[in-house]
Amino acid sequence: MAEAPAHPREVFSLHGHEAAESAFEEARVRGRLHHAWLLTGPEGVGKATFAYRAARRLLGAPPYPAFGALGASPEHPVSRQIIARSHPDLLVLERLGEDGKLRKAIPVDEARKLSDFFAKSPAAAPHRVAIIDAADDLNVNAANAVLKTLEEPPARGVILLISHSPGGLLATIRSRCRRLAFQPLDEAAVTAFVQQHADANPEDAIRLARMSKGAPGKALSLAAAGAVGVDDAAKEILTGLPDLDEGLALSLADRFRGGEGAAQFNLLFERLAERVHAHAMRLAAEGHGGLDRWAAAWETLQRLPREVEGVNLDRGDAFFTALSDLRAAARA
Repeated sequence: MAEAPAHPREVFSLHGHEAAESAFEEARVRGRLHHAWLLTGPEGVGKATFAYRAARRLLGAPPYPAFGALGASPEHPVSRQIIARSHPDLLVLERLGEDGKLRKAIPVDEARKLSDFFAKSPAAAPHRVAIIDAADDLNVNAANAVLKTLEEPPARGVILLISHSPGGLLATIRSRCRRLAFQPLDEAAVTAFVQQHADANPEDAIRLARMSKGAPGKALSLAAAGAVGVDDAAKEILTGLPDLDEGLALSLADRFRGGEGAAQFNLLFERLAERVHAHAMRLAAEGHGGLDRWAAAWETLQRLPREVEGVNLDRGDAFFTALSDLRAAARA
């Protein structure tokens, strides 16, 4: 597996989103900076990287043209403080807890910190900045706490809300933000990005770019997770249907144990679902029947990861349930 991609606070370059950067910088320079910005687009496309770039500028880091419109020098004190998570005028709300573990949601106690944070004047910068990564992760009470802050815009305060699925946010949150949309990059750009930042051969770089659907950050995360190998395993499973290679299945199920097992489980189900969807589309185009079974298998692949996370189902049992549905679809 490749190394895990750097956290966005440690990334100083961003490609393909020049229009969003120009719009933000123009608003800042003209004194028309909105108090809340909703950054929307697919996960891994660069929204969080943009948020930290905007934060550096708002917190006083001077322009550094080598890194684009919102570029800042990695050596500037503001950049160093953000990397160290010690800047007094930056607050970040995220699922990652202080113990380093991912929580199921951003809790209300975290969201309530916004009110106290913005009640104070900037300590060492022109603005106080909050990044919510991601707003989709706010639980119901936390979302209402954020809304209360949005309804009472803080003086010299800016909130950057990252959202992969803005349709799921409260309409009242969306209406109080200025939206910046981040579009997927083309396959060639993501392929080049992967080759530059990950240890991937040209063929694997193309596959990772396609799996990411135009999101370079996701492509790097997929590379770090060994997604090419997982995708090969998904292909082997589906190619062998309705027969089942018990050895392969048991080997894959063994990867689901422990803390890292959840990521491997979700990745395999994602790759299986993607391949099942493509297979069903081919069958439909060729006029074959039996699509109801494939649709049911695809729904199982979508549903089980949520149930495993939500009600603590055993990952191995869920995997073999999905395999049973896939075999039934192949026999139809």
